[in-house]
Amino acid sequence: MSLPVPIGRQRDVLYLPTEGHFVVLGTAGSGKTTLAILRSAYLGNPGTTGGGKTLLVTFNRALVAYLKHLHDPTLMNVVVENYHKFARGYLASRGKIGRNTICGPELKSDLIRNALNNIDSQKRQSPPIHKTAAFLETEIEWMERQGIASLQDYRQTERVGRAASLDLTSRDFVYRVYESYLTERVNAGKEYDWDDIAGAVNGALSSDTTHRVYRHVVIDEGQDFSPQMIRSLAGAIPPDGSLTLFGDMAQQIYGRRISWKSAGLKINRVWEFKENYRNTKQIAALGLAISAMPYFRDTPDMVAPVEPKADGPLPALVRCASTAKEFEMVRSLTSQAVSTQTVAVLFRRREMEATIARLLPRGSVRLHRELTTWQAGPKVYYGTYHAAKGLEFDTVLLPLLSDEYLPDPEDITSLGVDEATSGDGKLLYVGVTRAKTRLVMTYSGNRSPLLPVSTSLYQQESA
Repeated sequence: MSLPVPIGRQRDVLYLPTEGHFVVLGTAGSGKTTLAILRSAYLGNPGTTGGGKTLLVTFNRALVAYLKHLHDPTLMNVVVENYHKFARGYLASRGKIGRNTICGPELKSDLIRNALNNIDSQKRQSPPIHKTAAFLETEIEWMERQGIASLQDYRQTERVGRAASLDLTSRDFVYRVYESYLTERVNAGKEYDWDDIAGAVNGALSSDTTHRVYRHVVIDEGQDFSPQMIRSLAGAIPPDGSLTLFGDMAQQIYGRRISWKSAGLKINRVWEFKENYRNTKQIAALGLAISAMPYFRDTPDMVAPVEPKADGPLPALVRCASTAKEFEMVRSLTSQAVSTQTVAVLFRRREMEATIARLLPRGSVRLHRELTTWQAGPKVYYGTYHAAKGLEFDTVLLPLLSDEYLPDPEDITSLGVDEATSGDGKLLYVGVTRAKTRLVMTYSGNRSPLLPVSTSLYQQESA
C-alpha cells in the first residue's frame, strides 16, 4: 500500500527541519496520522539531509497494527512501536528491567487497596480525605505520569487536570498511601507499573552517554502521552536529532489536560491543522458542538476546525424502547453494511465486548491492546472508544448513549461528577469523530447529558 500524497499545509510540516522540537496540533480528521507517517518516512530516508533511523511511536497498539499494515518501502528505516514497547526495550538494553517485573493494572489496583488498608490499620487519626481506593488509584497514576518523586514535589505541584482540590494535609495522606503501594509492589516482585516506567526510562537516559539508536522521533496521538513519556522520548534522540509531536488536545482521554508545554519541549511555533478531511459536514458539526460543551472548558491548545466540504446525512440519534432493541439495531446495521464498508461499533466499557461480539457477523475484529495485525477491506470492528483512537471507519455505531451508562457511574462514584463528565465527554468526541460518512447513535431511557441538545445536529428517530 502506497503512502498518501500530502496536501495543503501538510507539505510545510512534512519538510520541517531535521533538528529540534516541533508540535503540530490539529482537529480530528485533519490528517495528523497521515503526516506522522509521511514525516517519519522523510526523516528515515537516507537521502534526506540530516535523515536517520526514525521511531514512529504511538500510545494505542491498535493504531500500531494499522500503521504497520501499510508496508510501504519508504518506511524501511522507520520503526513503529507503541510507547511501552519502546520503554521495555530500552530498559532491557541497559539491564534495568527483569522478566515479568511490570505491575499490571489489576495487580496495581489490588496493591493500592492493600496500601490503603495498611495506612488505616495503623490507627492514626482519621484520613483527612474521604476518597475511595479508585480515587487514590487515579491520583497515584497522575503523580507517576507527572514524574513526582517526593512529597515536597507533590505538595508544590499544581494538580492540572484533577477536578477535586486537595489541601496539604490530604496530599500528605495520599503520599503515604503511595509509599506503601511502592513497598507492596516490591514485595510482589514488580519493579515498575505502566505509569511510572516512563520515569525509569527518563532517568536512565539522563545518565546514558552511549550512542542513541534513533536520530528522530515522531509521536502520533501525542495528547495521550504523559509529560514523563514525552521527556523520555526527547531524551532518546541526539542533540542534532528531531522530535515531532502530532496531537489533538480535544482527544485527551489518557492525559487529562496534559500539554506538551508541561513536558519542557523547546517550541518556537505551534503548527495547526484546521482542515477536516475525514468527516462530513454533518458529523464534523456534531464533533464541534461536543467540543463546545462545558466539560471541554479549560482544555488547552484547542484547534477549531474548518468546516469540511463533504456532504452527508445527519447523524442518526435513535431512541430505543430497550437496551435489547439497541442490540437488535446493532445486529441489523452491521450485517447490512459489512460487505461494502468498514464499520465500527464503539462503547465506553470493555466489559461490553463479549455482549457486543455476539451480535456481530462472523469474522468481526476486536480492537484491543494486543492487536498485532490489521485486516484491510470491508470489515466490522468493535471495541472501546479508547481502542479506536487514531482510526477511522466508513460507518460508526455508538450504542448505550443513555444517562445510565454515560458518564460512567463507576467513575462518578470514584472521581466525582466533574472529572467523570470531562473524561467521558472527550471519549464521546473520539467516538463520534471516527465516522467518515455515517454515524448512528442509540440510547434507551434518557439520553446522556454529554450529548449536545440542539435538534438540528441529529436525525432523531424512535425504534
